Amino acid sequence: MSDTEIEITADLVRDLLQEQHPDLAGLAIREVAGGWGNQMWRLGDELAVRMQRMDPTPELQLKERRWLPVLAPRLPLPVPTRVRFGEPSGRFPKHWTVMTWVPGEPLDHGSISRGAHAADTLAGFLRALHVEAPAEAPIATDRGAHPKNCTDGFDYFFDAVALDDLADDVRAVWDDAVAAPEWEGPPVWVHGDLHPANVVVSDGTLSGIVDFGDMFAGDPALDLAAAWVLLPAGTASRFFDTYAHADEAAIRRARGLAAMKSLFLMLMGQNGDQGLPGGKPHWGPVGRAALDRVLKGV
Repeated sequence: MSDTEIEITADLVRDLLQEQHPDLAGLAIREVAGGWGNQMWRLGDELAVRMQRMDPTPELQLKERRWLPVLAPRLPLPVPTRVRFGEPSGRFPKHWTVMTWVPGEPLDHGSISRGAHAADTLAGFLRALHVEAPAEAPIATDRGAHPKNCTDGFDYFFDAVALDDLADDVRAVWDDAVAAPEWEGPPVWVHGDLHPANVVVSDGTLSGIVDFGDMFAGDPALDLAAAWVLLPAGTASRFFDTYAHADEAAIRRARGLAAMKSLFLMLMGQNGDQGLPGGKPHWGPVGRAALDRVLKGV
């Protein structure tokens, strides 16, 4: 059995804890639905175990281990932070990490009813996150680029999803983003993967941000795309007013990247409908709703 075929079960998680962190092995273990590169298990009420699954290298977990303790103290929403390290062993030859559990419901299974509050909350979180990163901060290799350098990815999603009468409008949003000026500021910390499965909600608003494996230093526009991907219709303007640091070019880039992210969500939904690996049927309507918000602008 290859590494990628190892079945991760509650018994395996408990065995690993018993071997490396026996004081935690008596806590209840429950699988968390979702996850692709990593699989999550609840550990008691306040912890989680993040198990490397499909990610070919431990880079994303190691990045979270290194940098989340640096970022978390200044962030105004709960984020997962490391508690214990799990090292590769004969029982499981990959990395795993015990982290704090961020309570709430993933947005792709929940909803936001307090739109203004959520817009202010997301803007405040990103203002706190988007500060100049140190020279040794990770740099993105496959995301976070200017839209003009992402045309292959956009075209792939655009061609794979049936847009019907929306196609021309979506293409126009993308072309405008491609034509927008580049980011001229210093590289800032960027979450890098803000979509509905990576934020949690409670009481009708955002209550936590998870999965920082794609964090990098660069252009904040990719995170600003969340104004359309995450927030309810009609709240993008309030978000940008509260965020207060996005010029017209950043908003144009962000809107194009939001269109691309929406198409990705729609494609994952389409794949789920077809029973393809990694597909998520419930992401289709989420992506389509996000695309409708993108087309309405700020």
